[in-house]
Amino acid sequence: MSLSELPTPAWPVIVLLVIQAGDTALMLRPPKFIVDCLEGVRFPRDWWWALITAKTASVVGLTVGLWVPGVAMTTTAAIVVYFLAAAAAHIRARALNSAFWVNCLGMLLLSLAVLVVSFVRL
Repeated sequence: MSLSELPTPAWPVIVLLVIQAGDTALMLRPPKFIVDCLEGVRFPRDWWWALITAKTASVVGLTVGLWVPGVAMTTTAAIVVYFLAAAAAHIRARALNSAFWVNCLGMLLLSLAVLVVSFVRL
C-alpha cells in the first residue's frame, strides 16, 4: 500500500471541495439547522468564526492540492479529523439527532472515502 501525493482520481476531491465551499458559505449566515446543531453541542457563538476560518482553509487546501503534491491529501485528512472531533462533540453533548447521523457522520464517511479513493494505492 502506498499514498498518492496528487489526487487520483481528482473528482472525489472536487466534490468534497464543492461541499466544503457550500458549507463555508452557509456559515456566514447560518440557517436554523446549523444554528441548532452548533447550539446542540454547546459550541460557543463567540467561536463560530473559528469554524468559518477552518472551513475556508479546507477550501483553499483542497483547491491548491489539485496541483501541489501532498496538500489535498493533508487537507482531506484534516477534514476527517475535524468531523471526528465534531462526532465526539455530538456524543459528549448527547446531541444524537438527525444532524449527527446525517450531517456529521455523513461528512465523516464522505471525507474518509475521498481520502481512501483519491490517495491510497494498494
